[in-house]
Amino acid sequence: MFNSDLSIEALNAFSADTLVSHLGIEFTEIGPDFMTARMPVDSRTVQPFRQLHGGASVSLAESLGSVASFALIDPATQAAVGLEINANHLRGVRAGFVYATARPLHIGRRTHVWDIRIVDDAERLVCVCRLTMAIVDRE
Repeated sequence: MFNSDLSIEALNAFSADTLVSHLGIEFTEIGPDFMTARMPVDSRTVQPFRQLHGGASVSLAESLGSVASFALIDPATQAAVGLEINANHLRGVRAGFVYATARPLHIGRRTHVWDIRIVDDAERLVCVCRLTMAIVDRE
């Protein structure tokens, strides 16, 4: 399903000096129908009450889904841009890492819809997101 030329190392290098690297997000696996990443719960990603910030969870989800869409298109002729995201925050996290898995719900010519689930170190569900990506032609 995904572009077989992409590697985890390439995805992480591509994200250098971006919000992704600033938040400590690392891409960890590319499977046949899923992609995963992790993010630390630390001073970069918590809110003032020292719990994982909902915006950090959404940033993790959108970053992962965007890269997953990128891995399905021809970047020479197309771009994948975020169209809509929603999130339900289900559990607080104070330390460790959170792990996100993106799976496609719909892969069309002009839109991709991703189901993204975020869990904590104990594999408890922290957040569920649905991300819609628009696939546009490059000028």
